[in-house]
Order: sequence, then structure tokens, then C-alpha cells
Amino acid sequence: MKKISLALLLAAALSACSPQYDWRDYRSNDAPYAVLFPGKPASQTRSIQLDTVSVNMTMTAAEVNGVIFAVGSAQVAEAAQGPAAIEAMKTALVGNIGATVTSNKAATDGRQSTLDVEAKGSQNGEAMRLIGHFIARDKRIYQVIVMGRDKNIVPDTVETYLSSFKLN
Repeated sequence: MKKISLALLLAAALSACSPQYDWRDYRSNDAPYAVLFPGKPASQTRSIQLDTVSVNMTMTAAEVNGVIFAVGSAQVAEAAQGPAAIEAMKTALVGNIGATVTSNKAATDGRQSTLDVEAKGSQNGEAMRLIGHFIARDKRIYQVIVMGRDKNIVPDTVETYLSSFKLN
């Protein structure tokens, strides 16, 4: 009986070790960046309006446990449009989950503007959260986000994902 219990305990422990995140190195074909996705990503390009600027944005995303990990990239006509475009991306995403911004940090460094945002809201009665890093560099704009049910967002996973994003 003791051997059976030990075998069942070992089997249960091994099944609990199945990885929820399958980290994959991704290098974009249409924008100069690389990132680690926690699952197999899919991409889609469509035209969007960012305030007064129309762009073709490519979104590449993976979903794990109801949490979306996504990178959006686009090119604006003039570098001067970049900061307003990333602000518009942030506003649209926050609005998608009916959120309130809880943290908003902006910085400009030479040819690059960044915006780091956290927001909390709800959707269908569930607490939602958005963690975003937005970049405008020259004529390119990027949004690197984690969005989903607050209870399913794992801080270490967010850190791994966001810190893996690199512009080439």
C-alpha cells in the first residue's frame, strides 16, 4: 500500500510540473524587434486610427490562461507623430477594459519616447489588468502589453516577457 501511495504521489507531482509557459524566441519580419512569447504567437495586420493618424498595425500575440501577451508595431509618416500615437494606443487599450490608470510613467530620451502604464478595470464582472510598455522611436511605434484577468497575471511572467523585448 505504501508503494502505491508513493507512486500516486510521484505521478501527481510530475503532472503538476507540466510547463504552463512555453517560451519562444520571436523575431519580427516587418519591424526591428525580438521578444520571448510564453506560447506560440499569431500575427495579424490591419489598418487602425490613432487619433488623427492612420497606420497599418501588425499585432503579434500569444494567450496563456486567459492572459494576452502582445506586441503591436506600426510606422507613422513623421517621427514627430510618435509620442501622440503611443498615447492614443494606451488610451484605446485602457478603454477596451473600462480601466482606470493606476500607474503612468513617461520618458523621452533623444530620439525615443516611452510610456509605461498599469491599469485596472473589469469585464463581464471580472477584475482585469493591463500592463503596457509603449515606445516611439523615429518613425516606428510599439506597444508591448500583458492584458487579462488580474488573478491570472503572474508578476514573474510579466517581468520575463517585458524585459525580453528588444529593439534591433
